[in-house]
Amino acid sequence: MSHSARLHTHTHRQRGGKEGGRNGEIQGGRRSDKPAARTPPQAAQRSAGVEEMTVHNLYIFDRNGICLHYSEWNRKKHAGISRDQEYQLMYGMLFSIRSFVNKMSPVDFRDGFLSFQTSKYKLHYYETATGLKIVMNTDLGVGNIRDILSQIYSTIFVELVVKNPLCSLNEPIQSELFRTKLDSFVRGLPFFSARAG
Repeated sequence: MSHSARLHTHTHRQRGGKEGGRNGEIQGGRRSDKPAARTPPQAAQRSAGVEEMTVHNLYIFDRNGICLHYSEWNRKKHAGISRDQEYQLMYGMLFSIRSFVNKMSPVDFRDGFLSFQTSKYKLHYYETATGLKIVMNTDLGVGNIRDILSQIYSTIFVELVVKNPLCSLNEPIQSELFRTKLDSFVRGLPFFSARAG
């Protein structure tokens, strides 16, 4: 990989069933049982050389690696390969990282791989019990967004795809309502900016 990278994993859930970047989060190979000090967004943006926080793109894969949906907002660079090849490359990387984290972890944990960070962007990962995978790439100033990805699944995907008899769960999503709702949701996030970069 061209950039130095850092993996974030999570060993267990917090009380009340909420999941976040506190107990058991591993950052750069160091584990802390205390809440990590949160860097103010403005400071994080300055240190990352980013004027405003933003969302680059989002992928949704089924358990077999089929890309059900892709959206992009502030993507500045493309892979130079076909979209299908990009989906395969992304899913293959996710599969490898997830397998590596599960096999090499020195402690038992449930949630596993949460995010992947390079010097330029941060990849956020959420996997459901049914194997659906949601991936969002953001700039470095964005913190833990596991709850947001979970919300995309429960309030948008489940309501507009799973409960829609016209949508097949193993084919790319064709619903225009789903696309519109997802786009509106992402653009309404507090860290979304169309002017970033």
